[in-house]
Amino acid sequence: MTKTVLHIDASARNQGSVSRDLSARIVERLAPAQIVRRDLSRALPQITEDWVAANFTPADMRTAAQGRTLALSDELVAELGAADTIVIGTPMYNFAIPASLKAWVDLIARVGRTFEYTETGARGLLRGKRAIIAIATGGAQVGSAADFASPYLRHVLGFVGITDIQFIAADRLNADQDAALSAAAVQIDALAA
Repeated sequence: MTKTVLHIDASARNQGSVSRDLSARIVERLAPAQIVRRDLSRALPQITEDWVAANFTPADMRTAAQGRTLALSDELVAELGAADTIVIGTPMYNFAIPASLKAWVDLIARVGRTFEYTETGARGLLRGKRAIIAIATGGAQVGSAADFASPYLRHVLGFVGITDIQFIAADRLNADQDAALSAAAVQIDALAA
């Protein structure tokens, strides 16, 4: 059976983006697979008061307008739910993820759809998936005290049930681009399809 890969790119740059290049190479490494592409360079909408109200209205009680308000979120959740592997290419902007990727997280983190609350706390509903995240940074080292991107992504993906997470880092590109790209290439070559 063909696996499905959800390929998400968060860089604002379409040309010359290291994270886009890395994520494309990862997706190639996972072939053959059905690829679903989600490019966040055209920013997703922020959640609004209307979105929150629609989200917390039981599905069978939502108005048509509330259904339209949640339509994009429903589409994003369906993409994520159908994927066996999620590949995310993201730069680190100001020590964290881009706003476009945070908007994606806000739109997919849905109680009853991607997580639920139990007597022992929150439980993710998207278990059994794999995530591979390529992070490119100019100066910060992935895993350092200045890295708020990778811990956040690990936490939020785990929150929705995705705990098999691997990071591919091309960090400190401004210090030694060749070394950073070589290290990332080695990590990609070591990926199991």
